[in-house]
Amino acid sequence: MAEANILGNKGEDLAAGFLKKSGYKILERNWKWGKNEIDIIAEKDDRIVFIEVKTRSENPLMHPRTAITVEKQKSIIYAADGYIKRSRTDKEARFDLLFIVLLGEQPQFELIEDAFYPTLR
Repeated sequence: MAEANILGNKGEDLAAGFLKKSGYKILERNWKWGKNEIDIIAEKDDRIVFIEVKTRSENPLMHPRTAITVEKQKSIIYAADGYIKRSRTDKEARFDLLFIVLLGEQPQFELIEDAFYPTLR
């Protein structure tokens, strides 16, 4: 398995633990809709939350918010729409970004709620 995949899997495991401790109920991990994937789908405060996880092994040069391109946002939004239709949920949706930096013993987490909004323009 490629080193980036190993790092990504470790980050998603850490993310799930962090989110559970933060009051999220994990519904799905690595949920696919066609060629599109959502890292984590959860519920919190009666909302459905679609979470993209970005993990780095060193301090990034760019802000985590810039790590998600417009194309990636469209992919997540498309998959989220599929999830909402398939699950027939009427809960309000939110798109979060969880950024994890692995330095030393303790991972650093930055959760950005409402990181982007579902516009497909």
